[in-house]
Amino acid sequence: MSSQPENSPEKHQPPRAPGLLRSSGVVGVMTMLSRVLGLVRDMVIARYFGAGAGADAFFVAFKIPNFLRRLFAEGAFSQAFVPVLSSYREKQDISDVKRLVDAVAGSLGVVLLAVTLVAMLGAPVLTAVFAPGFLDDDLKFSLASDMLRITFPYLLLISLTAFAGGILNSYDRFAVPAFTPVLLNLSMIAAAIFLTPLMDEPVLALAWGVLIAGALQLFFQLPFLMRLGLLPRPRVDYRHEGVSRILKLMAPALFGVSVSQVNLLLDTVLASFLQTGSVSWLYYSDRLSELPLGVFGIAIATVILPSLSRKHAAASADQFAATLDWAVRAVLLIGLPAALALALLAEPLIATLFHYGAVTDRDVMMSAQSLRAYSAGLLAFMLIKVLAPGFFARENTRTPVKIGIIAMVANMVFNLILIFPLAHAGLALATSLSAWLNGFLLWRGLRKEGAWQSQSGWPRFLIQLVVANSVLAAVILWLKAPVNVWLAAGGFDRAADMAVLVSAGVGAYFLSLAVVGVRVRHFRHR
Repeated sequence: MSSQPENSPEKHQPPRAPGLLRSSGVVGVMTMLSRVLGLVRDMVIARYFGAGAGADAFFVAFKIPNFLRRLFAEGAFSQAFVPVLSSYREKQDISDVKRLVDAVAGSLGVVLLAVTLVAMLGAPVLTAVFAPGFLDDDLKFSLASDMLRITFPYLLLISLTAFAGGILNSYDRFAVPAFTPVLLNLSMIAAAIFLTPLMDEPVLALAWGVLIAGALQLFFQLPFLMRLGLLPRPRVDYRHEGVSRILKLMAPALFGVSVSQVNLLLDTVLASFLQTGSVSWLYYSDRLSELPLGVFGIAIATVILPSLSRKHAAASADQFAATLDWAVRAVLLIGLPAALALALLAEPLIATLFHYGAVTDRDVMMSAQSLRAYSAGLLAFMLIKVLAPGFFARENTRTPVKIGIIAMVANMVFNLILIFPLAHAGLALATSLSAWLNGFLLWRGLRKEGAWQSQSGWPRFLIQLVVANSVLAAVILWLKAPVNVWLAAGGFDRAADMAVLVSAGVGAYFLSLAVVGVRVRHFRHR
């Protein structure tokens, strides 16, 4: 018998998708590598630039295209593209899928190129809009505008990377897209170390590192698309049925899936009016809260969206509901202890990772305040990541839009209430509160529509979580040294003590889960 190529119609749909637990594990491991290198990257940035004017300016210049990336590429676009592509994969042959990919590549590329050119020309205007507090500081405003011209093309490159990653995820090739962000971290670390001495303004090296990373990430994924037989030949065709469906889904999805990103950007806008260092304090604390969110929340969401889309296309409502229930339990299993650990270890974590070079004791303490505030909403952020796909997989974007608008308005109200007594930490707490509102409304909507149905065993599972998290908290509080000890210790001592704390906490948590009857097989779901 002759073997068939991977992209032939007969092998276009594999008989069974890989288990969700295994796929989530693959994405989680790759994302963990990326997030750890991201922390190394931030440690390098902190050592070289601290929390001064240059760092504040770069974080704004990086956050604007990064925000748009999450909003359009990983947010609205991916949530609209993957369900449509999965539907084509389920119901059409490979030639139809290839035509869809070509049309989306061309149509998306033209729009992104136009947006990038306009943004580069209007960089000072964008800086004034997203960081109005910089208008009174010529140095920060000028630096942010100059770096934005360098970093904004990253949006074009990384959006096309997300497009390629969406195709690979739809075909259950999760490892490559999950590994791709590693290249951003390596590029920025190399830029900080090797390009900084070559620049008249050292912080500009970071902006060039971002641009180089965008190109590396895109070209890294292209050979894997070629192996699938889906390397795009871009063709502008806005009348293509699939492109029209994606565009219709994208517009409302901008609000529904990316509210947390909008809220974080609003934090940056308001923080630009606060004392110097506020933007950096929020950045460092957000990066730490992003570690468990990215490794587990986004990993699970990445895996379940194609699965949910295929189940919806196959009209398998029971499996659809069971998959959502599995995802919520998985998030609770990891999200609760992660949030608890971040709250209890805020100062030690910040000190261990960032208390070097230009970072002062005060920077550590201030960053820890906002980290605790973000930790209060970590579980909500993770739940949003797995609940929103329950709507988008069914091509329902209207409901998340309404919920997103409510959450954004609530966030602004919380911001205005909390910024005066709590400064930058109030902005972080407002984001967490609005995330809880968003997550609750998403869950209620799925339940009312019958898309999420509670499976058996919830009371027992919740009791098991309470017991295990209580043990985790007791172990951390018993072993944790006072804050002044962490601030005075050397880097090696802090790292060693943190390794002991983390190992003891993780060990105590999972041992407790085992004692109360939680097993890995309970989370195996196909």
